[in-house]
Amino acid sequence: MSDLLERLRDRGWRLTAQRRVVAEVLDGDHVHYTADEVHARAADRLPEIARATVYNTLSELVALGEVLEVSTDGRAKRYDPNARHTHQHLVCSSCGTIRDVHPTGDPLAALPEGERYGFKIADATVTYRGVCPNCSGS
Repeated sequence: MSDLLERLRDRGWRLTAQRRVVAEVLDGDHVHYTADEVHARAADRLPEIARATVYNTLSELVALGEVLEVSTDGRAKRYDPNARHTHQHLVCSSCGTIRDVHPTGDPLAALPEGERYGFKIADATVTYRGVCPNCSGS
């Protein structure tokens, strides 16, 4: 499970009923919901929650650095609560399923000095793409 709720409490972020339910929906491993999926799941728990409240809460969580906004291949943005755990993503090129992966090695070290063009590199994002078992029939 991600530790999103605990991190938000530690920050002193005011957890209204609406914010709490959004955070609860996002809490877990391999969670990469779209804003509409977050809203649908939140509305199951708190029927009166407004779509705008979900969008605003997601924006706040991203601005706080507590949730990552993940965009892949022109699909809808997805929200990843595992912002404090270094990981990369494995994306199904057919259905768009996203899984967190933890490859070994340092992606920064993989870029040869001659390919850095004088940049002082601070971060590297690697996205692995393939077809998931459901889409490949395996």
